[in-house]
Amino acid sequence: MSDKFTVKYVEEKIRHMTPDDAVQYIEDLRQNGNMRLEKLLIKYLRKKEAHEKELDRLRKMRAYEDEAASRGFKLVAGIDEAGRGPLAGPVVAAAVILPENAMIEGINDSKQVSAAKRDALFDIIKEKAVCYGIGIADEKCIDEINILNATKKAMGLAVEALKPAPDFLLIDAVELKADGMGMRALIKGDCLSMSIAAASILAKVTRDRIIDGMDRDYPQYGFSKHKGYGTREHIEAIKKFGICPIHRISFTKNFVG
Repeated sequence: MSDKFTVKYVEEKIRHMTPDDAVQYIEDLRQNGNMRLEKLLIKYLRKKEAHEKELDRLRKMRAYEDEAASRGFKLVAGIDEAGRGPLAGPVVAAAVILPENAMIEGINDSKQVSAAKRDALFDIIKEKAVCYGIGIADEKCIDEINILNATKKAMGLAVEALKPAPDFLLIDAVELKADGMGMRALIKGDCLSMSIAAASILAKVTRDRIIDGMDRDYPQYGFSKHKGYGTREHIEAIKKFGICPIHRISFTKNFVG
């Protein structure tokens, strides 16, 4: 058996193993006299180190959930929103209750994750969550009650959609009325709490998909590119075509006559 074939065979064998199991498998082969796997071992030792760092990061992201659990709370929900700043479209909030000790690799603030990774995490979060809820406040609601109150409304709707209901809320930056529930608002909570990070991803992906649908109805604005945010391209389109039904009048009045 050639060296190349041996390495290829081993790589295929360990492809679906955890980094820890892969390193152990290679070490066992080397101890049995196969010394041709040094580069492969180094590669998987690096993967193992990266995996251990990721698990450590995730454990730290569970600190606020674990603290709430230590105080007797059983169902801790993370809450976040997407779309407070855009000139068009809704603000979308999500609430997520994750199982105790859940570890979702790659999870982070949605702004720190690529679109492809967000889509993958979106499905994983929905699959692993005890439950999740989505709340939406559209552009008319934003114009009527302002963006902060619309954000709180969307968050409230997301919490109301949770079955079972939470007994503790971890919220990114915003404080809500939480009758009968514990609550903690965290600045940059989507980087600090796994539950809030999960909510940020559900909210972001849900909103992006809504906006992509609106792009098909109003292609002249380029919504699928900027998701309604105030890019130069978007502002120029507003000046050229005026606003459309999904624009926030209170956000765009400086760009239209």
